[in-house]
Amino acid sequence: MFHGNILTPDGWRLGEIAWEAGRISRISGEPVDPLGNAHPRILPGFIDLHVHGGGGADTMEGGEALATLARTHVRFGTTSLLATTMTAPEAEIRRALAAVDTYMQAPATDASRVLGVHLEGPYINPGKLGAQPAHARPGEIAEVDALCELAPIRLVTLAPELCGHGELIRHLTARGIRVQLGHTLGSYEEGVAALGHGACGFTHLFNAMTGLHHRKPGMVGAALAHADYAELIPDLQHVHPGAIRAALRCIPHLYAVTDSTAAAGMPDGDYRLGEQTVTKCLGGVRLADGTLAGSTLTMDQALRNLVQLGLSLADASSRLSRFPADFLGLADHGRLTKGAVADLVLLDDRLGLQAVVVEGRIIEGER
Repeated sequence: MFHGNILTPDGWRLGEIAWEAGRISRISGEPVDPLGNAHPRILPGFIDLHVHGGGGADTMEGGEALATLARTHVRFGTTSLLATTMTAPEAEIRRALAAVDTYMQAPATDASRVLGVHLEGPYINPGKLGAQPAHARPGEIAEVDALCELAPIRLVTLAPELCGHGELIRHLTARGIRVQLGHTLGSYEEGVAALGHGACGFTHLFNAMTGLHHRKPGMVGAALAHADYAELIPDLQHVHPGAIRAALRCIPHLYAVTDSTAAAGMPDGDYRLGEQTVTKCLGGVRLADGTLAGSTLTMDQALRNLVQLGLSLADASSRLSRFPADFLGLADHGRLTKGAVADLVLLDDRLGLQAVVVEGRIIEGER
């Protein structure tokens, strides 16, 4: 049981929150403005739908990597995540997916919960790789179905302009898999058409996609004009604060991801990102040519960055918890209400992390 300023779907309450058998059993207290006191802030646990690695481990490594990255990110308030793959030869993707499935059958109990896989590539445009290795190719339904047999794929990033991808989007949507548009040279019109086929989001908005021009709106224009959901990396390196503010005005359920690499939670130095070496320095991660290659962002810092930009704590929290939960259709995650999964974070009045609870298990924070 925790006592403090509790963020519920109906607003802030100053009182107590309790849980039993991994579910919230009681929330008591009176309405309150948390700015008027120094009691802890109690928020839903953070849900990160784009995580490549952390703690020196990368999803593509398999083995103990999943446990390492999940134990790393729980220290920063992430209670659930999608293990995110890289563009790679099919055999390497298959090995990574099999490793995720093995881990999910016997997960670490002192770690973020792995909800499944975010397949980022290989079905992306080879002309917009960003930090992805050069193994991009169009997707085929038979191959995707075979990959789905290896692990629970919850989200796929693809470039909509590639041959056959309209049909692939419709097929994935029919299977209940969410599709985001990213690593794309597609036009505004191709983005709008993909949304019509069932795509429902955009991967790391603004990055690795055609930008906005007033006579050529591009994929960014399609997102700003039509998207209900999109993910964005709020590390203040990938996207200028002004662009973040523009996206917040346009996209109702813009949500935060880290796109974190093995370098997250680690000192400066060289790390792996799929088959590539990346270097952490000056708070970022880059390839040898200077290209941004994922991030070192953690979700607690993402929260503080959004508040620094002027969002209320409640609004920022929704973009780290409720919106990603809703995007995946998880009605009992990402909110503090009776019967919901007992995933929550305890913060001090400066938004420093004090404790994390995953399915009712208390994990002390290290901030």
